[in-house]
Amino acid sequence: MKRRPAASARLLALNILQETQRQHKFVQQLTDEELRTGDLPPVEARLTTHLVYGVLRRRATLDALLRPCLQRPWREIEPWLRDCLRLGAYQLTFLSRIPPHAAVHETVELATQWGRPRAKRFLNAVLRRVSEILTPEASSEPAADALPMEDGVFRKLTRPVFPDPTAQPGDYLAAAMSWPRWLAERWLTRYGWLECLRLGFWFVQPPPLWLRANRCRITRDELLRQLQLAGFTAHAGEYPEAIRLDDSANVRDLPGYADGWFSVQDESAMRAAAAVMPEPGWRVLDLCAAPGGKSTHLAELMNNHGQIVACDASAERLRTVDDLARRLGLTIITTHDVSKGLPAGPFDAALVDVPCTNTGVLGRRPEVRWRLKPDSFARLLPLQTKLLLEAAERVRPGGVIVYSTCSIEPEENEGLIHEVLARVPWLRREEEALAIPGRPADGGYWVRLRRD
Repeated sequence: MKRRPAASARLLALNILQETQRQHKFVQQLTDEELRTGDLPPVEARLTTHLVYGVLRRRATLDALLRPCLQRPWREIEPWLRDCLRLGAYQLTFLSRIPPHAAVHETVELATQWGRPRAKRFLNAVLRRVSEILTPEASSEPAADALPMEDGVFRKLTRPVFPDPTAQPGDYLAAAMSWPRWLAERWLTRYGWLECLRLGFWFVQPPPLWLRANRCRITRDELLRQLQLAGFTAHAGEYPEAIRLDDSANVRDLPGYADGWFSVQDESAMRAAAAVMPEPGWRVLDLCAAPGGKSTHLAELMNNHGQIVACDASAERLRTVDDLARRLGLTIITTHDVSKGLPAGPFDAALVDVPCTNTGVLGRRPEVRWRLKPDSFARLLPLQTKLLLEAAERVRPGGVIVYSTCSIEPEENEGLIHEVLARVPWLRREEEALAIPGRPADGGYWVRLRRD
C-alpha cells in the first residue's frame, strides 16, 4: 500500500500503525521520525502519540469490541481499514474528551484522506454499532461484558464481547488485556489470576515518566524544587537520582532540559548501571549502549572521570549516545561501532544490557506484544550468552560484569546465568535482582558477576 501524506493527527497515526507492521522498529522511533516530518502543531502531535500507543496497547481488546459489529470475517478486512476501525473504537472507548460524533466523523474522513472514499459508509456503520455497546456504568469486577479501563476499573457493556473470565481465564486475559494468548497462559501458570489482572492493568495504561537527575550538574532535591516551581507535580523515587512525574509532559519543556539537568530513564533501568558500582577513573565497557541512558548514567556515577566505551551495532544508533552525552555535558564516553569488531580490553567493568523479549516493558513498548512468539526466548539465548561472554573476556581479573534485561522471563535471566556459571568457572555471582512490572516501575533483571 502506498503511504499517504499526513495532514492530521489521525492520518499520521494511521500511517505509523501501518508502518509498525511493515518495519521491525520500536514504535517510539517510528513516531519520532514521523512527527519530525509531519509538521503538526503540538496538540495534534500529542494526539497522534496517544492514539498510536493506545491502539497498540489495546489492539486485541478493540478487535473484540469490533468483531460483533461486523457482517464479514475480520481477516477479510484490509489492514489499513482494520487500523481505521481500531482508531475510531479507541476514541469512542477511551478518549472521553472527544465527543462520540466527532470521533466517528473524523475517523470516517480517514477513508477519503487515505484515497478510499468508498469505505466511508462501512466505517460509519461499524463505529456507530460500537458506540451502542458502550455504557457509562462502571464496575470493579472482570466479566465478559466488562471492559478494563485503568486502575482496576471496568466499563460495563450492553453485551458480552470477551470470554468468561471464570471458565476461560487465559482467553479472557488475551482479549481483555491485549496479550498474546500463549503469553497469557504462560503468566497464569507462573503468577496466578490476581497478579495477572494487576499486570494487565499496568500494561494497558501509559507508564509513568521517570527522570534521572544528572548528579554532575544538579541535585535531585534542587531538580524537584525547579519542577515544582514550574508547576509540575513530581516526587522522589526509591533510587537516589530518580524522580517520578505525576503529569504527562513534553520533556523538552521541563526546566533544565537544555542545560542537561536530567535524562529520561525508568527507575528500574537506573539500577543496572548502579549495580556496576563504577569508580572514578575506571575504564568501562557498555556493550549494548544505544540510546545511551546507561552509558551516561555510568559517566555520572564516575563523576565524569575515566573512560566509557559505548558500543552498538550501527553508527546511526550510536549518534543517539553522542547526542545525549553532549546535552548532559559528559565527556568521558567514546562510541564504538561493533560491526568493525569489538574494542580491546582490559576493562575494569562491563555492562551488558542485552537484546531481549522486553516482557517487562510491554506498556512502554506496546508493539512488542504482537511481535513476540513462543520461540522468541530460544532464539535470543545464543546471542545473549555470546554477548555476556565476549564482555566478560575483556574484563580484567577481579573486574565486574553486570548482565541486564528488561525481561521478566526466567529463561533469559536466572536460567541463562545458571547455564553460563555452570560452564565458566572463572565467573561468580555476587548479587541479582528482578523488578516486577508496576512495583513501582518497569520490569527487568540484573546480575553482578565477578571475574576471578
